[in-house]
Amino acid sequence: MSFPGYISWVLLSPILGACLIFFVPKTNIGLIKKIGIAAVSISLFFAALAFIQYDRALAGYQFVDKVEWVPSLGISYHVGIDGINAVLLLMTAILSLTGIIVSCSVHDRVKEYFIFYLFLIAGCFGVLCSLNIFFLYFFYETAVVPVFPLIGIWGSGNKEYATMKLTLYLTLGAVLALLALLSLYFATGLNTFDLPMIEQALRAKPLPLEFQRWAFPLIMVGFGIILTLWPFHTWSPMGYAAAPTSVSMLHAGVLKKLGAYAIIKLGIGLMPDGAAIWMPCVAWIAVINIVYCGIVAFTQKDLKYILGYSSCSHMGYILLGLACLTPIALNGTIFFMFAHGFMAALGFALVGHIYHQTHTRMIDDWGGLGKKMPFIATLFVMVSMASAGLPGFANFIGEMMILLGAWDKYRPQAIFAIAGLVITAGYMLKTVRGAIQGPLPARWNSLKDAVGWQKFPYLVLIIVLLAVGFFPNLILPTIASGTKPIFERVERIPHDA
Repeated sequence: MSFPGYISWVLLSPILGACLIFFVPKTNIGLIKKIGIAAVSISLFFAALAFIQYDRALAGYQFVDKVEWVPSLGISYHVGIDGINAVLLLMTAILSLTGIIVSCSVHDRVKEYFIFYLFLIAGCFGVLCSLNIFFLYFFYETAVVPVFPLIGIWGSGNKEYATMKLTLYLTLGAVLALLALLSLYFATGLNTFDLPMIEQALRAKPLPLEFQRWAFPLIMVGFGIILTLWPFHTWSPMGYAAAPTSVSMLHAGVLKKLGAYAIIKLGIGLMPDGAAIWMPCVAWIAVINIVYCGIVAFTQKDLKYILGYSSCSHMGYILLGLACLTPIALNGTIFFMFAHGFMAALGFALVGHIYHQTHTRMIDDWGGLGKKMPFIATLFVMVSMASAGLPGFANFIGEMMILLGAWDKYRPQAIFAIAGLVITAGYMLKTVRGAIQGPLPARWNSLKDAVGWQKFPYLVLIIVLLAVGFFPNLILPTIASGTKPIFERVERIPHDA
């Protein structure tokens, strides 16, 4: 396929959209919003087209574009998809479209907001489709940088402290990851950052065990910080609480998944022996994520903090799935990443809709909102049930696959993880009772439910969550085609590694 192909259009459309907005007068808010929505819609179109046309039987990297940049260092613009990022790229494109539609509610400095938001989206796309480690890291930083102004300028509450803490934590992780990636570059001896070339070389000659022993933890912690690996998780709920609604949607739905994706591709995929050494420790950290963050969520009164700590707790299931190093668990992990992206984005979108009218997120200030907002309340109950792992929602399939894999590999941790589902059900039901049910305070009699096109982003998110929950084979074969090469390398690990 000649450049630019499907994946290049996915990546370049939001960048071109942001560049176009630069030349639009800031007073022409309608045109700014139309350009933003059009740019992300083009990305979604090509992401969906690539997902549909992806050859599951052939597998491997497809829809590849490659343009040499610095050949002497092995740096090139190299993008494409396999079964893993085909699914995650589609997820990101759908969440980006719903997020930018929700962004239309922003009224202050709209031009700057849309430019930063489109670069955030482009960074997320870049991480997921880059087949050159240099550009994967470059786009990772591109995705993180816009979050600082988006929260610091358009956020609420203690936004200055939240942005500083977020930046410091993610910078620490980025530095650790960079050390590992530079060490990997020299350890391979290939003089290239090209991921497929490195993968092919390591099939014949794996990296030395001693290198993997100390390099894998740098990848795990470096990218694990954005995944909210305990005890580096505390920046995240604060970031959620301070962020605008559309930023919270991408933060919870996509940004965290970038860390898990990097761990899968660069950690487990390139250093399976190192992963085997450290994953028993990661499994226990996953349990702490699940149980501790779930208990903290139970004690919160601010709904964004509840959803924030709930998201940190759910990331524990992703960590547990990664730790198992088995097909059912890893496939379930990627499936759960997809499901959690839609669930978390919808949860924050619903909270944002209520907050814009009430200007409070405290559950004690709400109550009985279902009487005035039946549509929003119904979706909020459904999100709560999805979070608790109710069958019928996509989350159930992912969690079940992870727990089945953990039961064979880490039975005590699996038991704690199952207990985490009970904790989740407890605080979500408590939240529903406090916010949606009960008497309606008189001051909320003027609240308005979502109407007309306001319902569109919410309906898209819940329909995907249900469709994949009832028909998991919509994405499971694609995921399995992407993880198969990884397990071919994992299965070669000596039992005493």
